[in-house]
Amino acid sequence: MTCDSVSKLIPLYYYGELNADEEDRVEQHVDSCAECSRQMDQQRALAAALDRRQATVPPFLLENCRADLLAAIQGGAPRVERKQKGPWALFLEAMASTFAGMSRLQKPAGAVALIALGFFAARFSTTTSPNPPLATSIGSTAPSDDVFATVRSVRSDPSGQVQIAYDETRRRTLAGRPDDQSIQKLLLAAAHEDNPAVRVESVDLLKERTGSTEVRDALLNALAHDPNDGVRLKALEGLKPLASDAQVRKSLSQVLLADTNPAIRMQVVDLLVAHRDDSLVGVLQGQVKREDNSNVRLKLEKALKDMNASIGTF
Repeated sequence: MTCDSVSKLIPLYYYGELNADEEDRVEQHVDSCAECSRQMDQQRALAAALDRRQATVPPFLLENCRADLLAAIQGGAPRVERKQKGPWALFLEAMASTFAGMSRLQKPAGAVALIALGFFAARFSTTTSPNPPLATSIGSTAPSDDVFATVRSVRSDPSGQVQIAYDETRRRTLAGRPDDQSIQKLLLAAAHEDNPAVRVESVDLLKERTGSTEVRDALLNALAHDPNDGVRLKALEGLKPLASDAQVRKSLSQVLLADTNPAIRMQVVDLLVAHRDDSLVGVLQGQVKREDNSNVRLKLEKALKDMNASIGTF
């Protein structure tokens, strides 16, 4: 393979998108080419930097993307920004939809809508008085101790009134066994939380449920991408019973090449050599050359000797 072709395949190799023959050819070339080896190291550094970056997804991103796609399909028509509808507009649309097609009931329906509109307007509207209250909540109660509020906008008027729009998130508690579907669903979500302590606890519970494909994929993702060493170690512990699975072994090979923690790399070597697989010889030989930790390097060399393979590549 040429340096140009290998350079194009390095990102696909790193993310496991090549077949076994292509991976072997890339590894053989990288091991013998200093320039391509540097490119592989750059790919690992880039992936590590991307894993550490946390993107903030703007609101309505999905809706805007769909609108852009539709505009492109229709020939590049400009996207029309959708205005956020107010509560009264939503109410009137719901009433119109409910009574659509019932022409003989249009007048009674109109009367009902007017009465309801008057009731809700009286219920939620604020009035001006000589001694206005310190705060008036429109459409909801003020945040309580078990409610987390996110302020979206703050506006004031000439009279001195301040209107604050906020979203509320109420804390709830769910109890159950780890094999309960609702509990497992929340544990899978918790494995992606920002709090590393939450991720450690959730992965520790999930590792006992590796019979589920979703759990296995969550553990593989945590092992490959979680920035916290404790989370990755818990995920690796849960994957031990699955060390003979081809997909798991492929992911373990990638972790051996990319993980920055020597303790994790040592455990990965143990799992890989526990099930003899001659196709891994090239991976182990390549890692021996680049391994900077003496303990891991000794373990790699021992593993190669046990497999009757040479330490280096020729």
